[in-house]
Amino acid sequence: MSTRTAPKYVAVYMHTLYNGGVERVMFNLIQGFLDRGIRVDLVLDFLDYSPFESLLPVGARVVRLGASSTLQRLPKLVGYLRREKPDAVLSATHFANETACVAKVLAGSKTRLVLTEHTNLSADIVDSMGKIRPRLLPITTRWLYPLADEVIAVSDGVAEDMCRVSGLARERVTTVYNPIDFRNLAAMAKEPLDQSWFGEGEPPVILAIGRLEVQKNFPNLLRAFALVKAKRAAKLIILGEGSLRNSLTALVKEMGLEGDVSLPGFVGNPAGYMAKAAVFAMSSSWEGMPVALIEALALGTPVVSTNCPSGPAEILDGGKYGELVPMDDSEALAGAILRVFAGEKRVVAGEWLARFDSNTITERYLELMSQ
Repeated sequence: MSTRTAPKYVAVYMHTLYNGGVERVMFNLIQGFLDRGIRVDLVLDFLDYSPFESLLPVGARVVRLGASSTLQRLPKLVGYLRREKPDAVLSATHFANETACVAKVLAGSKTRLVLTEHTNLSADIVDSMGKIRPRLLPITTRWLYPLADEVIAVSDGVAEDMCRVSGLARERVTTVYNPIDFRNLAAMAKEPLDQSWFGEGEPPVILAIGRLEVQKNFPNLLRAFALVKAKRAAKLIILGEGSLRNSLTALVKEMGLEGDVSLPGFVGNPAGYMAKAAVFAMSSSWEGMPVALIEALALGTPVVSTNCPSGPAEILDGGKYGELVPMDDSEALAGAILRVFAGEKRVVAGEWLARFDSNTITERYLELMSQ
């Protein structure tokens, strides 16, 4: 820790709570702050319902700004900053970051503002074709992000992509990996699991986790699973919820896989599934620094992943600790899964996993949030 003063009161600002990896990252950081005696507000533009709310670390205060529209967010956040005066604001996801930058200026606030970017801007832009606001990301990033005290990217790939797209100087962005509480993860993995597919004598289970959205490319995984099934008995579980549930369910039925594929929705503790799965598979078209992939590695579960921009290659050390396959290539993904079933397993070095340790990363965040 530097000679600067660490914050005693931190506001973590997000648009809302979905059911993805960003929320898990921020909750891990919030727990780390609370463990160090730091007062924490989780500030949300709005929150109707999210299963993640029940997982918020005890001791953090939820502040609902009641800002359901874009025009409401800025004045509501300005009012919060003027009223509460936190020592530091830690903002997550791009549009929340932009709002926080402008709000700090309008509030005349001296709070230290730290932004976190969790995914590739270029992929978000392509995914939002036809929408005006995402097309402005390169301009708004270049203009607004310099208003923050620090800009954090969760992987080098995210940092490099953001700077390439926006023209932001690379030295302006610090890479800090996502935090994993390994001790808590191991404890959670031991909790009882009510899933008969993991019983003795059952076929091996492929596990995937993620929001049921375009980014995760679960149709690619389903096609790969069909190829695996043509070779041997297996099951597939996809944990998560999202807007593509109906289309994925229809695809499972169309492929005749209803008895072998389960989509149980959001699961608060996926660690038990990870520890018991034969392989953890990631089929994404883009990522930032996927938490579930790190957790699967930490629990000793073999992993295969698409070599998408930008986190998997960094997590797996270019393929040393898990196989990387081309994106949207179901045959390559199926082949990697079958090789794991055949006994191919890679041992992950403890010193490699240490770079994701929550204590170390929490201290790094606090250093960057210090005045």
